[in-house]
Amino acid sequence: MPKPVLPSLLLAVPLALALTGCGGSGQSGNAPDKAPAKAPAKETAPAGVAHQHTVLEAEIAARGGETKAGEYRVGYIVEAAEPWFQSEHGGHGKLVNREPAKNETHHIEIIPMEAETGRIVPNVPIRLEVVDAKGKVVQAQSLNFYHAEFFHYANNFSIPTAGKYTLRATLQPPTFLRHGASGEKPALSETVTATFAGVELKPES
Repeated sequence: MPKPVLPSLLLAVPLALALTGCGGSGQSGNAPDKAPAKAPAKETAPAGVAHQHTVLEAEIAARGGETKAGEYRVGYIVEAAEPWFQSEHGGHGKLVNREPAKNETHHIEIIPMEAETGRIVPNVPIRLEVVDAKGKVVQAQSLNFYHAEFFHYANNFSIPTAGKYTLRATLQPPTFLRHGASGEKPALSETVTATFAGVELKPES
């Protein structure tokens, strides 16, 4: 009497055929066509963010300059003295418009950007000195953080004598907290100085 066929043997034949048919064995049959590679997704930014950087780059090119300092790319822009809204009585009350004082001649802006990402960095204490050709500090002020077409730090300055000056901006570490693992160096954790020489300051209209 012939020996009975074991169930495992009965299963083996169709399994082998199935593997061959789907290319699993790699011995026979045509390999399936590969799916076309997808084009890498284009990086996009919200319209307001893109516009902010478009305007910023144009103004740095037309009315300022830039330099690298530590982990920052720092830009500056010089304009005529400007008004802004500030809290009434210096507190957190109603915002009132503050017009430029009669002796204020220039609105000098400093824009600290993270060099690696291009992001404008918030919460940076900045002190800006305007230095004349003899090395004398004509005026030094802490800068305010402003909401405008692009975020920036600035203040109005009083520079009565036209000429070429050096702008010296000292950036303290931002006051925000930082994520990171133990043993890592915290990002943007050092004080840096950005210097711009030969900046022409003349009466602005």
